[in-house]
Amino acid sequence: MIANNVKHQHQRGVRTFTILALLTAILTVGLIIFGAVVRVTDSGLGCGSSWPLCDGHVLPPLDNVTAWIEWLHRLFAALIGLFGLATLFVAWRSYRQSDGRVFWLTVAAAVLFVVQSLLGAIVVIFELPPTFVTLHLGTAMLLLGSLLAAAVVAWYRPHLQGRSDNVRSLAYLNAVFSLVIILTGALVRGSGATLACTEWPLCFDNVLLPVDAGQLAVIHMIHRFAVAALGLSLLILVWQVIRQRRDSLVRGLAVGAFVAYLAQAGVGAMYVISVAGPGWGAAHVGLASLTWALLVALCMIESLEASSEDVNKQLEPQWQS
Repeated sequence: MIANNVKHQHQRGVRTFTILALLTAILTVGLIIFGAVVRVTDSGLGCGSSWPLCDGHVLPPLDNVTAWIEWLHRLFAALIGLFGLATLFVAWRSYRQSDGRVFWLTVAAAVLFVVQSLLGAIVVIFELPPTFVTLHLGTAMLLLGSLLAAAVVAWYRPHLQGRSDNVRSLAYLNAVFSLVIILTGALVRGSGATLACTEWPLCFDNVLLPVDAGQLAVIHMIHRFAVAALGLSLLILVWQVIRQRRDSLVRGLAVGAFVAYLAQAGVGAMYVISVAGPGWGAAHVGLASLTWALLVALCMIESLEASSEDVNKQLEPQWQS
């Protein structure tokens, strides 16, 4: 009876934590997209150099659109902070003794949220150059990754099937590559290179690498080359997953990441063709974060399967004896 109650409480804790972590992750994606709206509308200093207030006031003026965009972005971040605290509390109650991986991943997410908030405040208060926003975005992506990793570790149960290392290695390679490209994309925006090339897929006048057009055009095209390389790497990953994995979830994550990448690349092209339309810019960042999120989930599942397989191999001699 007692054992059944303990088991039921544990299952309820797992369910509650997983739901909270996923909700916080989804809200984080929304925050990332909202942050992109702030950047593409040049609303980062909409509240001046005042933080957490807006130009010294609790509410911005009704007729100041950029101030409202920035203020709502901060309010959204505060909402995520509340969800994050609830997630951390459940992790502390349910996992601090039973599974340190989940607990410390959640702690890492909480620390990253604090760092991200401080970076955002520092950028506003000291009116730092837009390139510093890259650190802000990178921290948000790591926060998203930590939340998803914690949710997967809490929820997923390995199938104890034989797994090859190359799929796991490819998954991690693509995840890291995806994050790097997100950061280079932020640098393109921060350096003012967004419209250095106004044609697609080449820069202009059928030029592949416009060295003579200046540094900004080169920065822009390097980002495009990196995106193309990620597409090839993702295609290899999908091919290997289809060949070596029967798990529909793993296949779905790999294919989903590739589809999100294709959509991201297409929206990125429209962002350039539309002369940096704000809606296209926000969608571009949102799809990039979705690609990253799916790859993080895939990496965690592959790692859990590999860990369970290693444990299984270690126990085999004991079973045989």
